[in-house]
Amino acid sequence: MNFRKILPALISLFLFACGEIAPTQVDTIVYGKKIYLCNDSFETAEAMAIKEGRIVATGSRKEIEARYQAENIEEFNAYIYPGFIDAHSHFYGYGLNQNKVNLIGTKSWNEVINRTEEFAEANSEGWILGRGWDQNDWTIKDLPYFGLLNEKFPDRPVFLKRVDGHAAIANSAALKLAGIDKNTTVAGGEVYLSNGELTGLLIDNAVNLIEKVIPKVNRNYQIQGLLRAEENCIKSGLTCVCDAGLDRDIILLMDSLHKTGDLKIRIYAMCNPSEENFKYFSKNGAISTNNLQVSSFKIYADGALGSYGAMLRAPYCDRNEHHGLWVTPPDSLAKLYSRIYNVGFQANTHCIGDSANHLVLKHYANLLQSQNDKRWRIEHAQVVSAEDMKLFNEYSIIPSVQPTHATSDMYWAEDRLCSLRMSDAYAYKTLLDNSPYIALGTDFPVEDISPIETFISSVYRQDANHYPERGFQMQDALSARETLLGMTLWAAKANFMEDRIGSLEKGKLADFVILDSDLMQESGVRSARIVGTYMAGKAMN
Repeated sequence: MNFRKILPALISLFLFACGEIAPTQVDTIVYGKKIYLCNDSFETAEAMAIKEGRIVATGSRKEIEARYQAENIEEFNAYIYPGFIDAHSHFYGYGLNQNKVNLIGTKSWNEVINRTEEFAEANSEGWILGRGWDQNDWTIKDLPYFGLLNEKFPDRPVFLKRVDGHAAIANSAALKLAGIDKNTTVAGGEVYLSNGELTGLLIDNAVNLIEKVIPKVNRNYQIQGLLRAEENCIKSGLTCVCDAGLDRDIILLMDSLHKTGDLKIRIYAMCNPSEENFKYFSKNGAISTNNLQVSSFKIYADGALGSYGAMLRAPYCDRNEHHGLWVTPPDSLAKLYSRIYNVGFQANTHCIGDSANHLVLKHYANLLQSQNDKRWRIEHAQVVSAEDMKLFNEYSIIPSVQPTHATSDMYWAEDRLCSLRMSDAYAYKTLLDNSPYIALGTDFPVEDISPIETFISSVYRQDANHYPERGFQMQDALSARETLLGMTLWAAKANFMEDRIGSLEKGKLADFVILDSDLMQESGVRSARIVGTYMAGKAMN
């Protein structure tokens, strides 16, 4: 052993122990009842030191007090976690929705009509836009018909999206502006007819026919939408969101607002597969800053289970002979993946049905060929055949799932899938066992924005009324530890952002959230409340 080399370190250690070396000055020291670091070994601490927005050290109270001092001391009789990450949301769309008819929680078609009328009285001009209805929540679960919309709004266009965004109902005024009649057809979508006549219902790509003729919102409206969305996210403990599908102009708007400091929440933005996006990012490459990560394309393979758009290998049990819809034609998927691979971006594909998951996993495997670090993702992975599960691990494919989908769909999912296929559905534990890791989100505004609701749905698989008593398909519940990692470190890894956020480790940005309850203890989870949200060491609320 070379004592000359270790002698200085031994002297420094001796002087430090004797109190001869002054503590290092930092900006802030934070104390909590327990700090969950969410690192690979899932360690906890009592204190952390922060300087210039980054974590300098974590440890016991005694260790941090001995080594560091700060003018700003933050002491919380509460529990501290890394800032929560929503691994799949529609952040921009959620912001714009704040000025639309809120149809979430409606219990009947009549209630949808009533809310729409109330909105129209307060907003007397232009299109009436809304979102959130779900026929599965109604006493009469039939898909809606536009008769009442036409009666109440004979001249003013109305367009109301289902909660999942994969179906919508429009009145005749809106259909006329879009040029839609009973003979209209669209690839990857359906103009839903009854007895050969229009019903106003549009599914998947048919929804786009209306959206194309809705007047575009101005730049100020877009900015205000982003800021409204940010405010609600931060209140909910989110410090980073993944926006699943954006055009170039919105991505660059986010980047500019980050640079001016107007927008602070960190964003992982998935590009829509438009020619504009491919040309721009092929030329300019990825965006990777502390606030914005752009290195992926979002593809839609199929639609949603609730609106009969998910692509299934066997027919729907409650719609005989119907298998779902390919939103992107199967022969186009392979070409898109080759383009994405050549750009060096991630492919993140919306796959709900077992047929969609089967095909997309095979396409991924053909390109990726073996285990890798490209981190291609399956968004939702809602129904995956048992024989396809192994492909996630074999090709390092990441499942990005939304636990609240399970507890929202559990009342009617078996009607669509039949009991024999239910074991393949919402199988989060099975996915994790066959994957490098799993990323958790909400798909808001499809589901509630709250990470705490995500946690409850993931671990306990129950709704707000504690139903079902023993949980929904509990063999596929994630543990509290797995769930917390899925909302922090693993979500950051799925975003290629783990060098900046996702855990409270030395050198990372000091993004953290404070709760009054310990999520690892069942007794406090349902009443857990956000005490504060911090980004780069600064209080955001």
